[in-house]
Amino acid sequence: MSIFPEGFLWGGALAANQVEGAYLEGGKGLTTVDLMPTGEKRWQIAIGKIDSFTPDENEFYPSHKAIDFYHHYKEDIALFAEMGFKALRVSISWARIFPNGNDETPNEAGLQFYDDLFDELLKHKIEPVVTMAHFDVPVHLVEAYGSWKSRELVGFFETYAKTIFTRYKDKVKYWMTFNEINMLLHMPFVGAGLVFKEGENETQIKYQAAHHQLIASARAVKACHEIIPDAKIGCMLAAGQTYPYTCNPDDIYKAMEKDRESFFFIDVQSRGEYPGYAKRFFKDNNLTIEMEDEDAELLKNHTVDYIGFSYYASRTTSTDPEILKDKTSGNVFGSVTNPYLETSEWGWTIDPKGFRITANQLYDRYQKPLFVVENGLGANDEINADGIINDDYRIDYLKQHIAEMGQAIEDGVDIIGYTSWGPIDIVSASTGEMKKRYGYIYVDRDNGGNGTLKRTKKKSFDWYKSVIASNGEAL
Repeated sequence: MSIFPEGFLWGGALAANQVEGAYLEGGKGLTTVDLMPTGEKRWQIAIGKIDSFTPDENEFYPSHKAIDFYHHYKEDIALFAEMGFKALRVSISWARIFPNGNDETPNEAGLQFYDDLFDELLKHKIEPVVTMAHFDVPVHLVEAYGSWKSRELVGFFETYAKTIFTRYKDKVKYWMTFNEINMLLHMPFVGAGLVFKEGENETQIKYQAAHHQLIASARAVKACHEIIPDAKIGCMLAAGQTYPYTCNPDDIYKAMEKDRESFFFIDVQSRGEYPGYAKRFFKDNNLTIEMEDEDAELLKNHTVDYIGFSYYASRTTSTDPEILKDKTSGNVFGSVTNPYLETSEWGWTIDPKGFRITANQLYDRYQKPLFVVENGLGANDEINADGIINDDYRIDYLKQHIAEMGQAIEDGVDIIGYTSWGPIDIVSASTGEMKKRYGYIYVDRDNGGNGTLKRTKKKSFDWYKSVIASNGEAL
């Protein structure tokens, strides 16, 4: 008998901006990711250093075509169905529905695209799991309002939320508000469309923007519960336990503080109020967060139903300046090298046991169901002479992580499902690369945008198919 519950939602996870392409097709407006080319410039933009809101014809923007899921989704969903997917996590591009983010009426072509996408999933008995905002703020909102710096975005987001809840209420029962909401602190342009000018207090701006997103999330939860009473709506955290490098109490405390940087968002969304440590942080850093009278009540009364989270790696920290010099090369979250763990070829720590620890930590803290909505290994896959892609390293990574997720369930952690990241090769969010591949399905496209877009099954395709068929027993 499987330790995974009956009805467990096995599947995969995608983001509109990393797969759809068709970036101005069907009436869609420009989004922040459409301004992010490959290379070093991409990272500068990610942290809010941007001077133009128009794509440069001399740059290559991988999101503009991506893997052209917009035109290939039926073919791709058929492959996911062949693997036996119970769920597919996707995101709706806000700018497909409201090209400028605040248009008076929604774009019917955009609405129809997602109707067709959800119909195709449901035809194959695949449950849509929908993220409302996944790293793609409409560019007009950045230009005209400073994006989430402005309280006005709360109302625009609420209109967008009510529009899609009303349209898809009979098709989508699992929703999430903001993807990896804590990424706002690390990649503020990606997470919230924030652009900084010389001399601005970036910390103040980030936490004020965070408050606006938290209020928008609460309003979306309220609207979802009213419009689709049988739906579940969650938050989404880029998770990963922070380890102290030593048992020095200073290291222990610093690790706790690092975790709280991320928990702050979920504490508010799940518990309904600002935690004491956040209030102290604001006080110690002379931050004043502007709030309206009804905000506290809104946050308290409209908390999320479940905690969605991504897990790729644990993190390690220290208070020793010498140890801090030895950093891992990968991972958006700064981390000291952990001598007990290996890393991927992109420098991400590989820590399956950390997955179990993180799941337990989140469930102990919130006592709400968890949904693992991202987990996977980015690697440079090679096609051999026979046209076969032997990605045993990916199978090994996923096997170990799924086994530890099973252990967490045996520990008593309530987990709704597991949608591994990038079941088909996609554009990397952090680097814009295609050669950093996550999928069970290979897409013929390279870092320069060349290739036929042909889809090819990797060895991991049949492995994951057997995992799902056995409800996690056949690892």
